[in-house]
Amino acid sequence: MPQHFDGFDDEQWDEFKWEAHLNEVERKSEQLRKFITSDPKGNVPRWLTLLKESQDEDDAFEAYVEEELLMDEAYFPEDEDDWEDEEDDDWDDEDFLFGNAADHFMDMGPDEDDEFDDFEDGDEWKSLSDDYMYSDYSDIDDLGIFVDAKDLAVDVLKWAETIHPKYQTQEFQDFVDETLKIGAKIAGGHSFGFEPEYIGANIAYSKKALKCANHGLELMPLFKKKKLLKTHQYLDLHARLFELRNDIGVYIQELRDQFRLGLD
Repeated sequence: MPQHFDGFDDEQWDEFKWEAHLNEVERKSEQLRKFITSDPKGNVPRWLTLLKESQDEDDAFEAYVEEELLMDEAYFPEDEDDWEDEEDDDWDDEDFLFGNAADHFMDMGPDEDDEFDDFEDGDEWKSLSDDYMYSDYSDIDDLGIFVDAKDLAVDVLKWAETIHPKYQTQEFQDFVDETLKIGAKIAGGHSFGFEPEYIGANIAYSKKALKCANHGLELMPLFKKKKLLKTHQYLDLHARLFELRNDIGVYIQELRDQFRLGLD
């Protein structure tokens, strides 16, 4: 994440300017993901690939969050001088797919490659997040909504593994992916911290987590109707996702209050 950022103009970025920037980051990240993946058409669900490559569901979730952070990091310059350069550059798709951020993954040297491999165990990605923290706030494992998001995602992965592939519709895949994204977006926001210059990014990321939670709630009744979830499973997952959605909403409001205090 950036060491310094002055925004589109001389004013401090609010959540909406950060959100616009993150939307562009996501667009580019998705293109990059398709370029570097061995499955560009997305025939194999990413969560399934991660489960096969991981020891268990906990590791798969950690690997998902790590990957999301690394993909985003490719579009946040490390040096403050680079921010102005990036604002002045108009990257077209060819520049961006065959250079720039793609180099972050395709042209790593031996030492960097080893460093990337160090994240395979899962928890190590948190050191990446800690490296970019701008405050003395507690570790992400002390953030209640992240812990709840992780626990929910792990249980959803366990459930997803029991569903026969012929019943794994696009809505099913979207639900699993959205559940994983909740924790990833919360972690992305937390990595920016809570200082006035960057809390807008934290809010923007948290709003994306909220959107994922809302979408997940919209999809859940489909699985009950198709009997992919037993009644007790449905009630449990729905109640937890509903509560998590509400808690994220409260968290966003607390961040907004803190942002306004920083403007006074």
